[in-house]
Amino acid sequence: MVTEEGSPRSPEAKLGMEVEELWDIQEAQLTPTEKLNVCFESIPVSEFPHASSSQVIEIKSDASLGEAVRLLSQHKILSAPVVNVDAPEDASWIDRYLGMVEFAGIVVWILHQSEKNGMLDTSDSFSSALEDSQPKSPKTAGNFFELLTSSDFYKNTKVKDISGSFRWAPFLALQTSNSFLTMLLLLSKYRMKSVPVVDPGDQKIDNIITQSAVIHMLEECADLQWFKSLGSKKLCDIGLPLMSANQVIKVDEDEPVLQAFNLMRQKGVGGIPVVSGGNKPVANISIRDVQFLLIAPEIYKDYRSITAKNFVTSVKRYLEDNQKASPLVSGMITCRKEDTLKDAITKLDSKEIHRIYVVDEEGNLEGVITLRDIISRIVHEPHGYFGDFFDGVLPLPANSRV
Repeated sequence: MVTEEGSPRSPEAKLGMEVEELWDIQEAQLTPTEKLNVCFESIPVSEFPHASSSQVIEIKSDASLGEAVRLLSQHKILSAPVVNVDAPEDASWIDRYLGMVEFAGIVVWILHQSEKNGMLDTSDSFSSALEDSQPKSPKTAGNFFELLTSSDFYKNTKVKDISGSFRWAPFLALQTSNSFLTMLLLLSKYRMKSVPVVDPGDQKIDNIITQSAVIHMLEECADLQWFKSLGSKKLCDIGLPLMSANQVIKVDEDEPVLQAFNLMRQKGVGGIPVVSGGNKPVANISIRDVQFLLIAPEIYKDYRSITAKNFVTSVKRYLEDNQKASPLVSGMITCRKEDTLKDAITKLDSKEIHRIYVVDEEGNLEGVITLRDIISRIVHEPHGYFGDFFDGVLPLPANSRV
């Protein structure tokens, strides 16, 4: 979008204008996707607007898991790079960073270890529930997480202690000279939640590009011709949603909330709808919401078991009482297949999320659209594009099982 004087109103719009200039000189016979591939390959990722300082954080390897959870929650991010405190000052970025620590990884690792060490009653443990994918999975008492987060085990375990666990995410980063296209493909086809950008000069993180930031950039470019070529079309006309109603992973409101997080872990998705009456979505639970089991465990203590409905109700009340904004408070985002791509992106950007559910006239679930789906309609991966890219920038901890 531009101002009345014709100049971009934001860094994202300025970047969009650069794409527009490249778009105008592409060969006419190219498809819109082919044109955008060329445009985005020509722009270095260093030109993407920098995230706020509150989102570009690092967690030291000697921080406790409790400290890591607090930092991720405080900065409203899903994951953060882990700095090896034992690395020398002049270490390269490959040696400086151990990996990425995530909410999901912390929770799953803690509970597997707690069962193995016999710290908690395994007959009623979260670990048992996580491992049971059957509809009638064990229910977790409302005081379970209050006991867990007050334990010495939780307080004393360091982030570096989970390095190499099966939920440990290796540190995959771009350098500032890599292209915008590479970043988009990593966020979509390769399912990264965020992309760190490393400055090869000082060997440290220069920027972290999130899915929400890309959604915001697209919304800022909504009036430009290159975006209009797709943005003005109906979702159903560009093949969205990719996933039909019977393919959407969902949880009933009366099922244990742990079933929701278990399904996310098993299926590799970042969020699922909570449904009522069979197929009517009433809420969304994302992997980020795991934090509320750890930062506010006292809000569930009066429940005999924590169902998806109890979880959503308790977290909404907690957030409202503490005047905190969250998609769990404002409600889930829905659209119709007849809406345009621009309409969907505007809704996503307004709530700073990257998942929207498609419903019919009666409010029944018809599908889901994510940023990854949207990117797949804008660009594509050329044959052999990455080559040995992953071999060069994907160092794994020696004991990693990723």
